[in-house]
Order: sequence, then structure tokens, then C-alpha cells
Amino acid sequence: MSENDGMDDWAAAMAEQADAEAGDGEGNDDVQVAELDELTDDAPITQEEKKKLDTILDIPVTISMEVGRSQISIRNLLQLNQGSVVELDRVAGEPLDVLVNGTLIAHGEVVVVNDKFGIRLTDVISQIERIKKLR
Repeated sequence: MSENDGMDDWAAAMAEQADAEAGDGEGNDDVQVAELDELTDDAPITQEEKKKLDTILDIPVTISMEVGRSQISIRNLLQLNQGSVVELDRVAGEPLDVLVNGTLIAHGEVVVVNDKFGIRLTDVISQIERIKKLR
């Protein structure tokens, strides 16, 4: 295979993609629209579904609360010591992010109960919004 053959294949692939993006409908015979059932909350859970749900309910997940982020050089990181201040990308009073396995699920505010820190959820991200962020 010569170098020109590779370029011809590349040019053909680019032309095919341009045609597909133009929406002319040609060359898309292999594409089929998937028909999905609408999700509803009113359907009762079957015994089999309940068993499946019970198996995943005990899976541990990591939950973390993020006050803010900062990007610094390794040189500055090594110079940090007790009493150092690191500027974050958030304004004081702005809600914290609640992450589960690194995925944003809610926003909240810090509370203190019996000398222990906690977080009060102020806004829970809907499933639809979480799915949109995955795209």
C-alpha cells in the first residue's frame, strides 16, 4: 500500500462523514432508530426486580464534598506548610459540590451538629441532568 492509497482512504472517509453530517440521508441505511420504553414511576416492582435491586444496594461508593479547586505548580505545592493558604476557585458562601464516585449529584452547605461537620443538601441534581452531563 502506497502513501497515496492511505490518503485516498482518508479523503473518502472525510467525504463520507461530511455527507452524513449534511443530513442528506444517503449512506445511512445501516442506521436504525432505537425505540425505548418511557420510564415511569407508577409501575410496581416485581419480586425479580427487587432481588436485583437488593444485590446492588450494598455496593460501597465513595462520597466526597468539594469546597473548591485550585491548580498550582509542584514548586508551590512543595513550599506549602502549616498555615499556608491556597486560593480556591469558589467564592465564600457558594454551595459545595457533593460527588459520588466522582459524579456530581448534589449541592449543599456545611453544618455542624454535636461538634461534627456535616452537609445539608440544598439542590439534588436530577437523573436527566446527570445523564446529559455524561454526553
